[in-house]
Amino acid sequence: MALKKKSKDEIKKVVLAYSGGLDTSIIIPWLKENYNNCEVIAVSGNVGQGTELDGLEEKALKTGASKLYIEDLTDEYVEDFVMPCVKAGAKYENYLLGTSHARPIIAKRLVEIAKKEGADAICHGCTGKGNDQVRFELTIKAFAPDMTIIAPWREWDIVSREEEIEYAEAHNVPLRINRETNYSKDKNLWHLSHEGLDLEDPANEPQYEKPGFLEMSVSPLQAPDEPTYITLDYEAGIPVALNGEKMSQKDIVLALNEIGGKNGIGLLDIVENRLVGMKSRGVYETPAGTILYHALETLESITLDKYTAHKKAELAITFGELVYNGMWFSPLREALSAFVDKAQEHTTGTVKLKLYKGNVMNAGVTSPYSLYNPGMATFDEDEIYDQYDANGFINLFGLPIKAQALSAQAYKLDVDEDK
Repeated sequence: MALKKKSKDEIKKVVLAYSGGLDTSIIIPWLKENYNNCEVIAVSGNVGQGTELDGLEEKALKTGASKLYIEDLTDEYVEDFVMPCVKAGAKYENYLLGTSHARPIIAKRLVEIAKKEGADAICHGCTGKGNDQVRFELTIKAFAPDMTIIAPWREWDIVSREEEIEYAEAHNVPLRINRETNYSKDKNLWHLSHEGLDLEDPANEPQYEKPGFLEMSVSPLQAPDEPTYITLDYEAGIPVALNGEKMSQKDIVLALNEIGGKNGIGLLDIVENRLVGMKSRGVYETPAGTILYHALETLESITLDKYTAHKKAELAITFGELVYNGMWFSPLREALSAFVDKAQEHTTGTVKLKLYKGNVMNAGVTSPYSLYNPGMATFDEDEIYDQYDANGFINLFGLPIKAQALSAQAYKLDVDEDK
């Protein structure tokens, strides 16, 4: 049975996904103007935005919200959303999913608060061109299928960020941006994305050396002239220690952001294929993520057998697409995570890395479960591998090719004899 969306007159209380940025800041007065002066409850999910949360409550209340929830989701975000993707090796066209896996946890908390507050609707500030609208709404549908969803970008007459700024100025909404520095950014403890302005033309080089452009990293040109060595300890595919010191997963990410950022690690400039069909250019800073993905792949090279490693790499593409497309709470994503957990049971060991001017280089790897056997791999004489055995192996492995060639040869002889 189809669920009926509530009319504007029926909506008295709205829970808004609130970041304090341009979009969500003007949504509060817009909701009150267009939804009969409804009560607006703002919710900010803290996934590591840092100083972006400063002064948020005062701003939300002055703009018209009745209250603001600031929910600390950082540990849960890293442990239950980030690390499953790292363990899976999941990427989307080399993008390390920084925005993609942050949206489901925020949307899940929105639903919980909406139910607690008895809200009639949930509102988000995602544009009708982007991926985030799908990520928010699929999660909301997973936990509150009968909830009305308001997406102002699909309703209002505002068509550009320039018009958003004009609306904000007309309604005395304070902004932290201006027309000259109006990049569209998304920041959390995993990454920072940059879109818009000069980046909309793929012919333009990102201004990595311009002061203020990069926030989590530096340009490799400005990184130290001496390399930095680090070690990472893993247990079952999860990082548990940095440089020999036991740390929480979140603290490892934060520490690697600092170390990697100083060495110019984690910059990515790509034109990606959005879920809605268009191509979009973005610049990403993901220092810790770049290091963690590289380290785990290095450890897996000695702990995973060939077929498991190859199948895992194949499924990582599907895993990444599911997360990118907002399908975190789907049966297939959960099934893939179960496969990954099983595959990573013996991915335990220590990886040493050399960080230098944007590069992450291997400097050694060990594991108690290593499948690498020096006695088998050596070019010198050994007592394990009998090279004569290769004769039978090649004969059997190549039998289909030989059979095909013999068949073709016999056919040619028959044709020649007929002539």
